[in-house]
Amino acid sequence: MFIELEAIFNNVGSSKRVDFSFTPEDEQLVSGSVDVRSAVENRAGIVTYSGKADFVLSAVCDRCAENFTRPETVEFEHVLVSELQSEDNDDFILVEGMKLDAESLVREDIILSLPTQLLCKQDCKGLCQLCGANLNYKQCGCKKPVDSRLAVLMQLLEDDY
Repeated sequence: MFIELEAIFNNVGSSKRVDFSFTPEDEQLVSGSVDVRSAVENRAGIVTYSGKADFVLSAVCDRCAENFTRPETVEFEHVLVSELQSEDNDDFILVEGMKLDAESLVREDIILSLPTQLLCKQDCKGLCQLCGANLNYKQCGCKKPVDSRLAVLMQLLEDDY
């Protein structure tokens, strides 16, 4: 989805609503389409592209290894420029040819917004290290092993009771 921006850059106070959907072909974490509601605005000569992207996250939990899906929303805002003074500036998005590839930019925002550890729920208990049972569904009867260096101290505690 390319957005033509010449009219926005040339007219202070102008804005344009841009709503679209796309299906990421190379992304395994997004199930179905991504629905984007966004706008491009020129406020006092500063052009911004902002909005929200709604999608369904489909992943494997990093703690319990269960597949899960859940709806997600990513909010974004970018300052667009037609030229850069320094190539090392990541604060601005350079728009070449007065056209913005909105789909690629939103795809990057989604990837960068994902946490490094994907969990099915915040309080996921994970798997038992001994028997492999999913602790979200049942408690296993495994006794946690005692560090051999602390075994002598455990004997002291058992003698007192």
